[in-house]
Amino acid sequence: MTNFISSWFWSESFWLPGNVTWADLEHPPPGVEWPRAGHIACALPLALAVLAVRQVFERLVAKPCAHIFHIQAGVSRPAQPNAALERVFASNRSPDDRQLEGLSKQLDWDTRKLERWFRLRRNQDKPSVLKKFCESMWRLTFYFGIFIYAMRHLWVSPWMWNTRECWYNYPFQPLSPGQHNYYVAELAFYWSLMFSQFTDIKRKDHVIMLIHHLATITLISFSYANNMLRAGTLVMAAHDASDIVLEFAKLTNYAKYQRLCDCLFVVFALTFFITRLVIYPFWIVNSVLFESWEIIGPYGCWGFINGLLLVLQCLHVIWFYTIARMAVNAIFKGKVARDDRSDVESSSEEETTETSGNKARRISKPKEENGTNGHCLVNRGGGGGGGPAPNDRSSAAPTEQINGTQTTH
Repeated sequence: MTNFISSWFWSESFWLPGNVTWADLEHPPPGVEWPRAGHIACALPLALAVLAVRQVFERLVAKPCAHIFHIQAGVSRPAQPNAALERVFASNRSPDDRQLEGLSKQLDWDTRKLERWFRLRRNQDKPSVLKKFCESMWRLTFYFGIFIYAMRHLWVSPWMWNTRECWYNYPFQPLSPGQHNYYVAELAFYWSLMFSQFTDIKRKDHVIMLIHHLATITLISFSYANNMLRAGTLVMAAHDASDIVLEFAKLTNYAKYQRLCDCLFVVFALTFFITRLVIYPFWIVNSVLFESWEIIGPYGCWGFINGLLLVLQCLHVIWFYTIARMAVNAIFKGKVARDDRSDVESSSEEETTETSGNKARRISKPKEENGTNGHCLVNRGGGGGGGPAPNDRSSAAPTEQINGTQTTH
């Protein structure tokens, strides 16, 4: 049974172009090595090592840097323990007026007291700016380092400047140490993201990011086993370029350098557009889809990999729509609005707007109890001063100007 499954999965008609067999790849010329699927098996244990390195980096490097910018973890004010309200909160984090009135009668609580309880309870689940700063600094460090490594390799590679070189003499193309190291590092990093997404800051589009990570891991693994490394290195480098700017912009936002953050976000929007909506589809995908068809012809794995590339392109279009709206706000309104794309923390969303009756109550008492201003550009997860007044829902969850994307591969 095992042999049958193995022979079915490694079918030559799926993995290899016509007139090429596995036997043809068994004995490369002296001094030459071709990619084999087993080469990247080390990525899984390396992903665990990446997670360990990340913990050390965040503790010894990112946190001290955050303290330089006076970014503290902060402790949110806890909500009064109440089992009945906890059950309601589990199903609805922001109950409407009708639900609040029902709870008011059931518990003999004033509706303002209930509003305050739900606001404090939401604040308890919000990640601190310190946590978000450390996460972004780790990603920035990886993306910047791996991008520099990739460009050192690609700059002297002929397929960087002529994508048809990706397909000449395919699949009999030698594996270089630079290609192998680049692939293993990227695959280990994205496996680490798969493992850590359940403990990292939860995003609004958790399902989309899960699809993205799965597509990325599958694409990297299949392109390596299929020896599409030349095109694969171009795909990964194109994605890393915009991620660097995005993570840097997030760091400036957490440090409250708002003007610099706005400028960097506009640069990120331009970089994202150039790399993922111009270079990626019209240069890289065009080569994998059309130039390869012309030179080597279509086959099973070729179609599968092109399908994954097109899935990533659909995600790019969806994300850029929101990015463009935010960039317009940064240019014409002088600030980056709340990021609704992939990296917005669901726990940092603005509170649900109340009905007009509640708005009237908010207007009558706009200040927080501790006398501080109710508006804040960066959500500090309940840290700093005291919480907002019970009737000031607009200040309960200040918007975060920019919260990143992996976007992705």
